[in-house]
Amino acid sequence: MTAAAGALILKMVIAAFSGMGAATVCHPLDVIRVQMQTEGSTYNGFGDAAVGIYKKDGLKDGLYAGVSAAYLRQWLYGSCRIGIYAYLLESAQNANVQKGLDKNAIPLASKMLMGLTSGGIGSFVGTPSELALVRMSNDKKLPTEQRRNYKGVGECIARIAKEEGVPGLFRGAPATVLRACLLSACAMGITSELKMRLSGSGLFGPDGKILGGVPLLFVATLISSFAANIVANPFDVVKSRMQNMAVAKDGSTQYKSMPDCFFQTVSNEGVLKLWSGFVPAFLKLAPYTVIALTLTDKLTKAITGKDAL
Repeated sequence: MTAAAGALILKMVIAAFSGMGAATVCHPLDVIRVQMQTEGSTYNGFGDAAVGIYKKDGLKDGLYAGVSAAYLRQWLYGSCRIGIYAYLLESAQNANVQKGLDKNAIPLASKMLMGLTSGGIGSFVGTPSELALVRMSNDKKLPTEQRRNYKGVGECIARIAKEEGVPGLFRGAPATVLRACLLSACAMGITSELKMRLSGSGLFGPDGKILGGVPLLFVATLISSFAANIVANPFDVVKSRMQNMAVAKDGSTQYKSMPDCFFQTVSNEGVLKLWSGFVPAFLKLAPYTVIALTLTDKLTKAITGKDAL
């Protein structure tokens, strides 16, 4: 039991550091995505949003606003999503070996269920950091008198708990968890499945090891990220809106629940609004997944001698 717990913790720590590396590169895309998805957005597209945010607030306070929340998110959400998945996958592989089966004889549905589980756990644990990320990324877009002017992720979380109550830290949790379950099921499960199948195709060298296996992982994660983004984007829009909405002095909010936010968005702005921010979300998710999973795989191999995925 102790050995199993140690193995799980190690995988989660590796995943957290790998996620921080990916977040450092991809955070500006998250800022653009959030500002395109929330109310009051006047940007005409991804490029217009990127240029507009940079011109208005620069790099540090604009495109990298809320990066401290992104790092915290990796320790809460990313560590669980990738670390728990890697642990579950290795456990299933070991069980197959003990039964005398091919260790990779794991159905795609089982891998997606592992991804769904790890994503759900991670997203619930990481909801406060996700909320802080949305608030801090979007703050500069608000009129001056409405800005919250958070000084950092710690102050952001503390102020939300004080001003809106501790339950306020989990605002949008249902949408956050649903999004993460769907996204993680596709991103993790499909990546593992494609990695296994493509490694035996000969297209990427013997066992897919050409250039250290990076091209194989790039193709696998690119395909899985696209599928994940199609499924998860509507929940991403709802999540961003619920987490960014203001709370009136009487405690009332614009949206009463996740379904209410969904129906208000569709009725007021059309069904396609549910896929707003798709381009920056995909452009962020694809490289983030490539970087995070590649770092996780390589660090795990270097430390334990085993593949992570």
